[in-house]
Amino acid sequence: MDRRDFIKASTLAGAGLLIDWENVFARGTSDKAVGNPWSGWKKGQFQVHFIYTGVAESMFMIFPDGTTMLLDCGDHDAIGRGEKAVPVLPDASRHAGEWIARYVQRVNPAGSKVDYMMLSHYHSDHGGSEMYYADKVMRGGEEYMLSGFSHAAEFLSFGKAFDRCWPTYDDPLPLLDDGAKQLTHMRKFYDYMQKERGMKIEKFRLGASDQIVPVRGSIPGFSVRNICANGRIAYPDGRIVDLYAERKKDNPKRFNENGMSLGMIFSYGPFRFYTAGDFSDKWKLPDGSTYMIEDAMAEVCGEADVAKLNHHGHYSMPAKLVGALRARVWVSCVWDTLHNVPPVMETLTDRSIYPGERIVCPGVFPVQRRTQDAGSPWLSDVNKASFDGGHMVLTVEKGGKKYSMTYIGASDEDMIVRSVMHFKTKGR
Repeated sequence: MDRRDFIKASTLAGAGLLIDWENVFARGTSDKAVGNPWSGWKKGQFQVHFIYTGVAESMFMIFPDGTTMLLDCGDHDAIGRGEKAVPVLPDASRHAGEWIARYVQRVNPAGSKVDYMMLSHYHSDHGGSEMYYADKVMRGGEEYMLSGFSHAAEFLSFGKAFDRCWPTYDDPLPLLDDGAKQLTHMRKFYDYMQKERGMKIEKFRLGASDQIVPVRGSIPGFSVRNICANGRIAYPDGRIVDLYAERKKDNPKRFNENGMSLGMIFSYGPFRFYTAGDFSDKWKLPDGSTYMIEDAMAEVCGEADVAKLNHHGHYSMPAKLVGALRARVWVSCVWDTLHNVPPVMETLTDRSIYPGERIVCPGVFPVQRRTQDAGSPWLSDVNKASFDGGHMVLTVEKGGKKYSMTYIGASDEDMIVRSVMHFKTKGR
């Protein structure tokens, strides 16, 4: 989509006229980069690589100065979902942690050196586990599983990690292992990386804008604000609200780990990107109504140009949050056909919630879903480049006034571009 098409489409939208978005966005396949290997990162660009594996979620970020961060690196038995599984790419010959590390090595300006890593929350599809792993080795006299982050660390080095409840693992409650033993898995990983590899670890500071920062030089207009952690949200004015305060009075043993997710707003000039792991949870109130923590998020997030769906679009993203973010591009990390469920897609594409153009970019939208949802009006807002599965690259140009979304084939490691869409950042 070039500037002329964008202006024309925006004018028509403002006039309330019907736009054939399927054809407009299909023009992304005519971009001169299509069919060629991806050209790489350039200094001054902010990039987010949504790495596709078909079994987990992982994002690799390159800040405008070259600072890098791997946000989530899962490994999950998604193949065991049977008919609900999506294509595993490039193939099942390697586990996700290794595929992710190989991708990072291809795109990282610093090769195998990664400045930051962060686990959004303690679920195996975001960090790996002791129950689904590529290999079992001995480290420090005990078994150590190569899965997710620990597997990627066999190929990558990490300078610093941010964790939601390190080092005591008790915020807001003592963290308990689930069936995947991810707490045990990450504790072993952190211990090994800290003692043997020199990695530093910090607890994620809710409300901070000075924790996740460029390390190679200041970047005018670039910042990262920490907006949610451990069931709490941070308002722009500094207030912190505990969404689980009333529930703690009943002395629960655990909370939904999704609701503990870490979330941030990345800003570059006028550009905004929202990501908050699997931030979602709900419960019944005494009056019979349902409380949704994502409604509270709507009060702190502000508008975004690009937003990653909470919880893979699986019964998440209520109208209040969608209306607050008002994104032009919605991105979803997919490893199951139950992601991007129809009710969520209907909400994302509902012009009565907010008007104007938008497009939904999932990592994959498999044939099962295309058959099942055939005829649904919201399908016209799904990027067709996603049908066979692929990596997605958000590139924000220097200064933040323009950005693009690129799909790269994931069936091999040739990094061939399949589609590029160009956008102008919202005026603020």
